Amino acid sequence: MSREDLAAGDRAPLRLAYSPCPNDTFIFMAWVHGLLPGAPPVEERLEDIDTLNQMASHGEADVIKVSVHAYAHLRDSYALLHSGGAMGRGCGPLVVGQKDGRLRPAPSLRRVAVLADELARARVGIPGELTTAALLVGLLTGGLRQAVVMPFERIMPAVAAGELDAGVIIHEGRFTFGSYGLRRLVDLGEWWEETSGLPIPLGGIAVCRSLDRGVQAGIEEAVRSSVEYARAEPEATMDYVRGHSQELDPVVCRQHIDLYVNDFSVDYAAEGEAAIRELLEAAATLRVIPPSTKGIFWDD
Repeated sequence: MSREDLAAGDRAPLRLAYSPCPNDTFIFMAWVHGLLPGAPPVEERLEDIDTLNQMASHGEADVIKVSVHAYAHLRDSYALLHSGGAMGRGCGPLVVGQKDGRLRPAPSLRRVAVLADELARARVGIPGELTTAALLVGLLTGGLRQAVVMPFERIMPAVAAGELDAGVIIHEGRFTFGSYGLRRLVDLGEWWEETSGLPIPLGGIAVCRSLDRGVQAGIEEAVRSSVEYARAEPEATMDYVRGHSQELDPVVCRQHIDLYVNDFSVDYAAEGEAAIRELLEAAATLRVIPPSTKGIFWDD
Protein backbone atom coordinates (compact mmCIF):
# COMPACT_ATOMS: atom_id res chain seq x y z
CA MET A 1 0.00 0.00 0.00
CA SER A 2 1.37 3.43 -0.94
CA ARG A 3 1.99 6.31 1.48
CA GLU A 4 -0.74 8.23 -0.34
CA ASP A 5 -3.25 5.41 0.31
CA LEU A 6 -2.20 5.27 3.96
CA ALA A 7 -2.59 9.02 4.38
CA ALA A 8 -6.02 8.95 2.82
CA GLY A 9 -7.28 5.77 4.45
CA ASP A 10 -5.45 4.67 7.59
CA ARG A 11 -4.41 8.24 8.44
CA ALA A 12 -0.69 7.65 8.79
CA PRO A 13 0.92 10.89 9.98
CA LEU A 14 1.83 13.32 7.24
CA ARG A 15 5.42 14.58 7.19
CA LEU A 16 5.12 18.29 8.01
CA ALA A 17 8.18 20.57 7.96
CA TYR A 18 8.50 24.26 8.76
CA SER A 19 10.93 26.70 10.34
CA PRO A 20 11.40 27.54 14.04
CA CYS A 21 10.70 31.20 13.26
CA PRO A 22 7.88 32.73 15.32
CA ASN A 23 5.46 33.14 12.42
CA ASP A 24 5.69 29.46 11.47
CA THR A 25 5.47 28.04 14.99
CA PHE A 26 2.58 30.44 15.69
CA ILE A 27 0.75 29.22 12.57
CA PHE A 28 1.28 25.48 13.08
CA MET A 29 0.98 25.16 16.86
CA ALA A 30 -2.70 24.18 16.89
CA TRP A 31 -2.32 21.55 14.16
CA VAL A 32 0.77 19.83 15.58
CA HIS A 33 -0.74 19.77 19.08
CA GLY A 34 -3.92 18.04 17.92
CA LEU A 35 -6.22 20.99 18.66
CA LEU A 36 -8.08 20.85 15.34
CA PRO A 37 -10.86 18.23 15.24
CA GLY A 38 -10.72 16.20 12.04
CA ALA A 39 -7.32 17.48 10.93
CA PRO A 40 -4.94 14.82 9.58
CA PRO A 41 -2.23 13.70 12.04
CA VAL A 42 1.30 14.96 11.42
CA GLU A 43 4.91 14.34 12.38
CA GLU A 44 6.64 17.72 12.44
CA ARG A 45 10.23 18.62 11.70
CA LEU A 46 11.64 22.11 12.23
CA GLU A 47 14.58 23.38 10.17
CA ASP A 48 15.92 26.68 8.84
CA ILE A 49 14.55 27.84 5.50
CA ASP A 50 17.59 26.84 3.47
CA THR A 51 17.39 23.29 4.85
CA LEU A 52 13.64 23.20 4.17
CA ASN A 53 14.22 24.19 0.56
CA GLN A 54 16.77 21.38 0.21
CA MET A 55 14.44 18.89 1.90
CA ALA A 56 11.70 19.71 -0.57
CA SER A 57 14.06 19.22 -3.49
CA HIS A 58 14.54 15.63 -2.26
CA GLY A 59 10.83 15.05 -1.57
CA GLU A 60 11.42 14.63 2.17
CA ALA A 61 8.08 16.09 3.31
CA ASP A 62 4.41 15.87 2.39
CA VAL A 63 3.70 19.42 3.55
CA ILE A 64 6.54 21.92 3.80
CA LYS A 65 7.30 25.61 4.17
CA VAL A 66 9.47 26.78 1.26
CA SER A 67 10.68 30.04 -0.19
CA VAL A 68 8.61 31.21 -3.13
CA HIS A 69 11.89 31.27 -5.08
CA ALA A 70 12.60 27.64 -4.20
CA TYR A 71 9.04 26.68 -5.08
CA ALA A 72 9.71 27.65 -8.69
CA HIS A 73 12.29 24.83 -8.78
CA LEU A 74 9.89 22.36 -7.11
CA ARG A 75 6.78 23.02 -9.15
CA ASP A 76 6.66 19.63 -10.88
CA SER A 77 6.49 17.76 -7.56
CA TYR A 78 4.80 20.25 -5.20
CA ALA A 79 1.87 22.67 -5.38
CA LEU A 80 1.21 25.68 -3.17
CA LEU A 81 -1.61 25.98 -0.67
CA HIS A 82 -3.59 29.23 -0.51
CA SER A 83 -2.96 29.63 3.23
CA GLY A 84 -0.11 29.55 5.74
CA GLY A 85 2.37 31.58 3.74
CA ALA A 86 4.46 34.64 4.54
CA MET A 87 3.36 37.63 2.48
CA GLY A 88 2.60 41.24 3.15
CA ARG A 89 3.67 44.85 2.87
CA GLY A 90 6.56 46.32 4.80
CA CYS A 91 7.88 42.85 5.64
CA GLY A 92 10.50 42.17 2.99
CA PRO A 93 14.18 41.33 3.45
CA LEU A 94 16.62 44.16 4.16
CA VAL A 95 20.11 44.75 2.82
CA VAL A 96 22.29 46.07 5.65
CA GLY A 97 25.84 47.34 5.96
CA GLN A 98 28.14 48.84 8.57
CA LYS A 99 27.13 52.33 9.75
CA ASP A 100 30.52 53.68 8.68
CA GLY A 101 30.88 51.38 5.67
CA ARG A 102 31.51 52.47 2.08
CA LEU A 103 28.04 51.43 0.90
CA ARG A 104 25.54 54.26 1.38
CA PRO A 105 21.79 53.84 1.98
CA ALA A 106 19.33 54.32 -0.87
CA PRO A 107 16.59 56.73 0.24
CA SER A 108 15.19 57.09 -3.30
CA LEU A 109 14.67 54.93 -6.39
CA ARG A 110 17.42 56.90 -8.15
CA ARG A 111 19.88 56.07 -5.40
CA VAL A 112 18.69 52.44 -5.49
CA ALA A 113 20.08 52.13 -9.03
CA VAL A 114 23.51 53.30 -7.86
CA LEU A 115 23.45 51.01 -4.83
CA ALA A 116 22.34 48.06 -6.98
CA ASP A 117 25.44 48.46 -9.15
CA GLU A 118 27.66 48.66 -6.05
CA LEU A 119 26.06 45.59 -4.48
CA ALA A 120 26.51 43.57 -7.67
CA ARG A 121 30.29 43.89 -7.18
CA ALA A 122 30.37 43.61 -3.37
CA ARG A 123 30.67 40.63 -1.03
CA VAL A 124 27.07 40.13 0.06
CA GLY A 125 25.81 37.49 2.48
CA ILE A 126 22.59 35.72 1.53
CA PRO A 127 20.58 33.21 3.63
CA GLY A 128 20.48 30.48 0.97
CA GLU A 129 20.66 30.43 -2.82
CA LEU A 130 16.98 29.55 -3.25
CA THR A 131 15.56 31.95 -0.67
CA THR A 132 13.21 34.65 -1.90
CA ALA A 133 15.64 37.13 -0.33
CA ALA A 134 18.34 35.91 -2.72
CA LEU A 135 15.95 36.17 -5.66
CA LEU A 136 14.97 39.74 -4.76
CA VAL A 137 18.54 40.98 -4.43
CA GLY A 138 19.27 39.23 -7.73
CA LEU A 139 16.37 41.02 -9.41
CA LEU A 140 17.56 44.33 -7.97
CA THR A 141 21.21 43.96 -9.00
CA GLY A 142 20.95 41.79 -12.09
CA GLY A 143 22.96 39.17 -10.20
CA LEU A 144 25.49 39.20 -7.35
CA ARG A 145 29.04 38.38 -8.43
CA GLN A 146 30.32 37.64 -4.92
CA ALA A 147 27.36 36.15 -3.07
CA VAL A 148 28.27 34.34 0.15
CA VAL A 149 25.73 31.78 1.34
CA MET A 150 25.47 31.34 5.11
CA PRO A 151 22.84 30.67 7.81
CA PHE A 152 20.75 33.79 8.32
CA GLU A 153 21.75 34.15 11.98
CA ARG A 154 25.43 34.47 10.97
CA ILE A 155 24.96 37.25 8.42
CA MET A 156 24.70 40.25 10.74
CA PRO A 157 27.75 39.27 12.85
CA ALA A 158 29.74 38.74 9.63
CA VAL A 159 28.83 42.19 8.30
CA ALA A 160 29.61 43.78 11.67
CA ALA A 161 33.02 42.06 11.70
CA GLY A 162 33.86 43.32 8.21
CA GLU A 163 33.85 39.84 6.66
CA LEU A 164 31.11 40.99 4.28
CA ASP A 165 30.38 44.35 2.65
CA ALA A 166 26.64 43.84 3.10
CA GLY A 167 24.11 41.21 4.07
CA VAL A 168 20.56 40.31 3.14
CA ILE A 169 18.69 39.74 6.39
CA ILE A 170 15.36 38.09 7.09
CA HIS A 171 13.17 37.10 10.04
CA GLU A 172 13.96 38.79 13.37
CA GLY A 173 16.90 40.59 11.78
CA ARG A 174 14.54 43.38 10.76
CA PHE A 175 14.21 44.34 14.41
CA THR A 176 17.73 43.68 15.71
CA PHE A 177 20.25 44.81 13.07
CA GLY A 178 20.83 48.14 14.83
CA SER A 179 22.21 46.34 17.87
CA TYR A 180 25.02 45.02 15.63
CA GLY A 181 26.04 48.54 14.61
CA LEU A 182 24.48 48.12 11.16
CA ARG A 183 22.29 50.36 9.03
CA ARG A 184 19.67 49.65 6.41
CA LEU A 185 20.89 50.13 2.86
CA VAL A 186 17.69 49.18 1.05
CA ASP A 187 14.42 47.46 1.90
CA LEU A 188 13.94 44.83 -0.81
CA GLY A 189 10.26 44.42 0.02
CA GLU A 190 9.66 48.16 -0.26
CA TRP A 191 11.50 48.19 -3.60
CA TRP A 192 9.34 45.31 -4.84
CA GLU A 193 6.13 46.99 -3.69
CA GLU A 194 7.04 50.29 -5.36
CA THR A 195 7.98 48.67 -8.67
CA SER A 196 5.21 46.03 -8.84
CA GLY A 197 2.39 47.57 -6.81
CA LEU A 198 1.91 44.19 -5.12
CA PRO A 199 2.67 42.70 -1.68
CA ILE A 200 5.89 40.76 -1.33
CA PRO A 201 5.53 36.94 -1.40
CA LEU A 202 8.28 35.47 0.75
CA GLY A 203 7.33 31.90 1.59
CA GLY A 204 4.51 29.46 1.03
CA ILE A 205 3.26 26.09 2.19
CA ALA A 206 3.76 23.43 -0.46
CA VAL A 207 1.95 20.10 -0.63
CA CYS A 208 3.17 17.01 -2.45
CA ARG A 209 1.37 16.62 -5.80
CA SER A 210 1.33 12.82 -5.44
CA LEU A 211 -1.10 13.02 -2.51
CA ASP A 212 -4.75 12.36 -3.22
CA ARG A 213 -6.71 15.53 -4.06
CA GLY A 214 -8.98 14.93 -1.08
CA VAL A 215 -5.95 14.73 1.22
CA GLN A 216 -4.64 17.99 -0.24
CA ALA A 217 -7.99 19.65 0.45
CA GLY A 218 -7.87 18.41 4.05
CA ILE A 219 -4.36 19.82 4.45
CA GLU A 220 -5.50 23.20 3.13
CA GLU A 221 -8.34 23.25 5.65
CA ALA A 222 -6.03 22.21 8.50
CA VAL A 223 -3.51 24.96 7.76
CA ARG A 224 -6.20 27.61 7.45
CA SER A 225 -7.86 26.45 10.67
CA SER A 226 -4.51 26.44 12.48
CA VAL A 227 -3.85 30.04 11.41
CA GLU A 228 -7.33 31.10 12.52
CA TYR A 229 -6.90 29.35 15.89
CA ALA A 230 -3.60 31.14 16.51
CA ARG A 231 -5.01 34.54 15.60
CA ALA A 232 -8.02 33.99 17.87
CA GLU A 233 -5.95 32.58 20.79
CA PRO A 234 -2.48 34.13 20.39
CA GLU A 235 -1.37 33.63 23.99
CA ALA A 236 -2.04 29.89 23.72
CA THR A 237 0.74 29.65 21.13
CA MET A 238 3.48 31.61 22.87
CA ASP A 239 5.15 28.87 24.93
CA TYR A 240 5.62 26.86 21.74
CA VAL A 241 6.81 29.92 19.82
CA ARG A 242 9.36 30.96 22.45
CA GLY A 243 10.57 27.38 22.83
CA HIS A 244 11.84 27.38 19.24
CA SER A 245 12.71 31.00 18.48
CA GLN A 246 16.30 32.14 17.85
CA GLU A 247 15.26 35.46 19.39
CA LEU A 248 14.25 35.02 23.04
CA ASP A 249 12.97 38.56 23.58
CA PRO A 250 9.16 38.15 23.78
CA VAL A 251 8.64 41.65 22.36
CA VAL A 252 10.67 40.79 19.26
CA CYS A 253 8.78 37.49 18.88
CA ARG A 254 5.49 39.37 18.99
CA GLN A 255 6.72 41.95 16.47
CA HIS A 256 7.79 39.12 14.18
CA ILE A 257 4.36 37.48 14.35
CA ASP A 258 2.51 40.76 13.86
CA LEU A 259 4.59 41.49 10.76
CA TYR A 260 4.40 38.12 9.02
CA VAL A 261 1.03 36.68 10.10
CA ASN A 262 -1.85 38.59 8.53
CA ASP A 263 -4.89 38.15 6.31
CA PHE A 264 -2.68 36.76 3.52
CA SER A 265 -1.71 33.95 5.93
CA VAL A 266 -5.36 32.89 6.06
CA ASP A 267 -5.88 33.16 2.29
CA TYR A 268 -3.76 34.81 -0.40
CA ALA A 269 -6.93 35.83 -2.27
CA ALA A 270 -6.64 37.41 -5.73
CA GLU A 271 -4.03 40.03 -4.80
CA GLY A 272 -1.74 37.54 -3.10
CA GLU A 273 -1.97 35.04 -5.93
CA ALA A 274 -1.17 37.83 -8.41
CA ALA A 275 1.93 38.72 -6.37
CA ILE A 276 3.23 35.15 -6.52
CA ARG A 277 2.63 34.92 -10.25
CA GLU A 278 4.35 38.28 -10.83
CA LEU A 279 7.44 37.29 -8.84
CA LEU A 280 7.75 33.97 -10.65
CA GLU A 281 7.33 35.71 -14.02
CA ALA A 282 10.07 38.19 -13.10
CA ALA A 283 12.36 35.30 -12.17
CA ALA A 284 11.52 33.49 -15.41
CA THR A 285 12.42 36.62 -17.39
CA LEU A 286 15.90 36.52 -15.81
CA ARG A 287 16.04 32.78 -16.57
CA VAL A 288 16.92 31.94 -12.99
CA ILE A 289 14.09 29.40 -12.61
CA PRO A 290 13.20 26.42 -14.81
CA PRO A 291 10.09 26.40 -17.02
CA SER A 292 7.07 24.36 -15.88
CA THR A 293 3.69 23.49 -17.33
CA LYS A 294 2.22 22.76 -13.89
CA GLY A 295 -0.23 25.07 -12.16
CA ILE A 296 1.00 26.98 -9.13
CA PHE A 297 -1.72 26.01 -6.64
CA TRP A 298 -2.99 22.55 -5.69
CA ASP A 299 -6.47 23.25 -7.07
CA ASP A 300 -5.41 24.97 -10.31
